[in-house]
Amino acid sequence: MKNKFIDLVSSAVSREAIKKLIFSRPMSSDVKKVSARLCAHRGKRILSLEYFLPSNTVSQKNIKEEDVKEELSLLLSEYMQANLLTTLGDAEWKTSKGGKEVLLGADKLSKKLMGEAPSFESAIEALDKKKNYILSGDEEFLKVLGISDKNGRVHDKKQGKFRQINRFLEHIETIYDKLPTNKELTIYDLCSGKSYLSFAVYHYFCNIKKRTLRMLGIDLKGDVIKWCDGVAKELGYSGMSFICDDITNTPKNTSVDMVISLHACDVATDIVIDTAMLLNAGIILSTPCCHKYLNDKINVPALSFITDYPHLKNKLCEAATDAIRLARMRAGGYNVAALELTDPDDTPKNTLLRAIKCSDIKESELNKRRLEYDALLTFLLCENKDRYLKDF
Repeated sequence: MKNKFIDLVSSAVSREAIKKLIFSRPMSSDVKKVSARLCAHRGKRILSLEYFLPSNTVSQKNIKEEDVKEELSLLLSEYMQANLLTTLGDAEWKTSKGGKEVLLGADKLSKKLMGEAPSFESAIEALDKKKNYILSGDEEFLKVLGISDKNGRVHDKKQGKFRQINRFLEHIETIYDKLPTNKELTIYDLCSGKSYLSFAVYHYFCNIKKRTLRMLGIDLKGDVIKWCDGVAKELGYSGMSFICDDITNTPKNTSVDMVISLHACDVATDIVIDTAMLLNAGIILSTPCCHKYLNDKINVPALSFITDYPHLKNKLCEAATDAIRLARMRAGGYNVAALELTDPDDTPKNTLLRAIKCSDIKESELNKRRLEYDALLTFLLCENKDRYLKDF
């Protein structure tokens, strides 16, 4: 029965019908459960295994299609139950402590798997469509940054960062037509840190879009800037440069097409936005980090039913801070949006503030937006409004 179940799983893999395979009831292993799903890697089918370890940690292992039977044989010797879920039906294998085996649903599922080509969209096709990333993981800059290994496989601990970078590029893709088409582009990354986004954006424009780009990263940490400069030279990114300085000293003698910033802490995001507006940047893409500034300055008695509770107050101040930022950019002549950058499971700091400069906005509309911004500050800060405006 064990071999029959292994053949059934192998057939489900080759037919791309498998949805999930779960091994449970371990005989002695510390791994409580193993879950497998069908994936694609470089055009080939693989089973991606997740081992659920003690202390709620998870380890991952990818199995090539040709190695599936051998791996299944090992797992079935360590677990007393296995459940196969497919798009055509399910099957279950289990054994007792005495070694008595039972196989349920196998004959019916086997007939369906051996029949005509299924009319459903294969599980692997659905997966590929869902994860149709701009980057594959095999890009040289990802290897140099330590996100992928030398074979182009994204490290398990870097999967979240990989998804975050891809999602950021997807956001750029949606507004690509808002950028100039007939000139060298200039993009600044303010509070650039290790510049993961800078390298990704440079690759996107130069290697995918075939554009000429001048990319500048600015941060206060000298050792980080030195490291980034070395990476740029190693990659041959000749249009990339870095400056160790306060972003308020950002060079303002050139036309800037886009300003990006990832997780500038607290008021640093406000300084990024104000600097970008002073530069008259065509597009601003900023993902805020913590939101501490407003917490001890918000003064709205009508909202005391929220602000009386610290946890809820923190959430309110986070939303209110980003709303103020959007209102400030609107008053500066930008059309704005607040978007989800990536899955909250990857990072809770996943709001992307997007602003696109209006080329034909009327003065009457600008005045209206300025009044709305002033009213928002008055409502949230009352007597603290002037202090807020002085700080920014």
